[in-house]
Amino acid sequence: MFIEQAIKKENKFWKYLVGSVVVILASSLAQIPLLLAVFLSPKTAHFAQLSSDDLLNVLDSNLSLFLMTLTFVGGIIGLYFVVKWIHNQSFRSLINPFSSIRWERFFFSFVLWTLVVVGTTALDYAMHPNDYVLQFEWQSFLVLVLVAVVMLPIQTSCEELIFRGYLMQGFGNLAGNKWFPLLMTSLIFGCLHLMNPEVDKMGYSILIYYIGTGFLLGIMTLLDDGLELALGFHAANNLFGALLVTSSWTVFQTHSLLKDVSEPAVGYDVLLPVFVIYPIILLIFTKKFKWTNWREKLTSKIHLSN
Repeated sequence: MFIEQAIKKENKFWKYLVGSVVVILASSLAQIPLLLAVFLSPKTAHFAQLSSDDLLNVLDSNLSLFLMTLTFVGGIIGLYFVVKWIHNQSFRSLINPFSSIRWERFFFSFVLWTLVVVGTTALDYAMHPNDYVLQFEWQSFLVLVLVAVVMLPIQTSCEELIFRGYLMQGFGNLAGNKWFPLLMTSLIFGCLHLMNPEVDKMGYSILIYYIGTGFLLGIMTLLDDGLELALGFHAANNLFGALLVTSSWTVFQTHSLLKDVSEPAVGYDVLLPVFVIYPIILLIFTKKFKWTNWREKLTSKIHLSN
């Protein structure tokens, strides 16, 4: 039902290409405050001597986080007008095909993944304390909490609405089945993280984690006929990731509680989530929400409505 609601003869795939360009342009316009803040900063007086990786570091990390996530506000606004005016759909149709948003699913997923993130971080800190430095500064941390709680759910919601919502439905229109949208959105979602500094540090093997996460979010969306579980998972992942641990080589460098000073490498911390924890999460959701007919929901053909 989630994909089928957008499958209409007049909903041609070229509209999704145009819509994607509009969303990109809206996001780009929302980057202007970030660019102005960087270029007007006194630290950029010797701009020619700064590498691209250093540019965001000229700002306080809390301000940088706020301005970076502000671009996703532009993305959501652009997506709203695309869905309403190009596709003649309700914006909520990107979330589910029902009469209301299932908030209990969002919060269940959010709490479950919060427990996993906090638990695994505490366990790794206990096992490898020398890999971390405690950097708690209460004033900066409180500002971080405010910025993160307000802005990071906007960032993650924008990504989910685009990938597991808009593009999932778009590729469903194109292919007439469910496996192709799942595959394409997961691959595109993972490959867009090629621009993250983590890839430079850890190599392309880190894409296993990003693409694997895309598949997890796509699978739970199709099995549950809606975006709520993916929204809750993604919000918890980025929110507590920003609050708990940072490092000098991650995309979000924050005033978090801990700083990871270890040498980055692809190991169990990348492979364990994808091949062990993610299947367990899907098993928990299956039991909780009584999912059945996996094959039909993930691979079946879909047909154009009249």
